[in-house]
Amino acid sequence: MTPHPTASAEATVEHRRRGFTPTDLALVASFAALISALTYAGAIPVGGAGVPITLQTLGVALAACLLGPVRGTAAVLLYLLLGVIGLPVFAEHSSGPGVFAQPSAGYLISFPFAALLAGFLVAYVAKAARTRALVVFLCAITASILIVHPFGIAGLMINLDLTFAEALKIDALYWAGDLLKTTIVALVASEVHRAFPRLLDRR
Repeated sequence: MTPHPTASAEATVEHRRRGFTPTDLALVASFAALISALTYAGAIPVGGAGVPITLQTLGVALAACLLGPVRGTAAVLLYLLLGVIGLPVFAEHSSGPGVFAQPSAGYLISFPFAALLAGFLVAYVAKAARTRALVVFLCAITASILIVHPFGIAGLMINLDLTFAEALKIDALYWAGDLLKTTIVALVASEVHRAFPRLLDRR
């Protein structure tokens, strides 16, 4: 008996919702590579805490705002996995699980959670306005304020044995760069969503 065309189409849609398509996998891999490349490009030493300014967060936010919460988070997790298994994709060409005992550990741990939140906000909360740079900026900076910086401060406190005030003072050094990177993400992502309005429909 030949299945009804409508039922077949619904089954295909449901299958795609449950798993990644080859296109999804390619996007996840591509953005994991992008984050790696942006980090590998170099780091600017700031202060004496050993946490340089890099373009990591730009890549993380781009992945989230362009791919959505599921694929964006997957790209970030893949990036972290590549670093943990030994590829020199972390700041200053470092790698291995030992990075999670360093001052930057909190920032690294925050990345998938920040991608999940920023991706969710762009994909669902700002669904009707994601072609506006200001809206994307607010989505991305919200994830940074609520997740990246608090996690980063906690990592500094734990790994450097600092007080909250001391860690907060170090974290404040990264705000100017964060605002600049988030602005770039907002401008790029809003233009991409204008050109490809269905990019986030799946996720």
